[in-house]
Amino acid sequence: MTGALEAVSSRRSWSKVTDAAPTRAELVPLVSAAGRVADHSSLRPWRLIELRGADRDRLGRAINKAEGKDGSSTKPLRAPLLIAVVASYRKSDKIPRWEQEAVASGVAHMLSLLLDDAGWGVLWRTGHYTRSKPVAKAHGLEKNEELLGWLYVGGKPPRTRPSRRKAVDARHHLSRMPREKKGTGDAAS
Repeated sequence: MTGALEAVSSRRSWSKVTDAAPTRAELVPLVSAAGRVADHSSLRPWRLIELRGADRDRLGRAINKAEGKDGSSTKPLRAPLLIAVVASYRKSDKIPRWEQEAVASGVAHMLSLLLDDAGWGVLWRTGHYTRSKPVAKAHGLEKNEELLGWLYVGGKPPRTRPSRRKAVDARHHLSRMPREKKGTGDAAS
């Protein structure tokens, strides 16, 4: 296997991580590399927000507010570093909104692969509150932005059991374009 194929094939989500986390200096080159995903017209319709320490408590309060609860959710405390993935839509007559969101999602996925390859445990978390006003306000989102979730990042704990995730049988997901039925083709056929 090539390095990339091996990294992708062995990737898994880490729901439990240790308190270790990459520094900003370690994170910057990974974000730079992740930003090289396919991006029609190079709009770069995304941004990432680091949440460490007290930022996670603030997010916990915003999540509870979005759910109509008092206090602070402990969900953001499950990892020492959260990276908020933000679709930052750009005005374009050529590139639709869905394609810009796909680019932001691609950056998040690429970053999760790079973090995993660098030895960090990563889990992409979402939830109905990602699109709530209190959570958007806590992240300082603009009107042209939407939160797609967070990458929860921390150290990989010692592996106690193998991953339960089975390999994908590509034959069920990869097909050819259907053949054209006789009499429905264009005049050039």
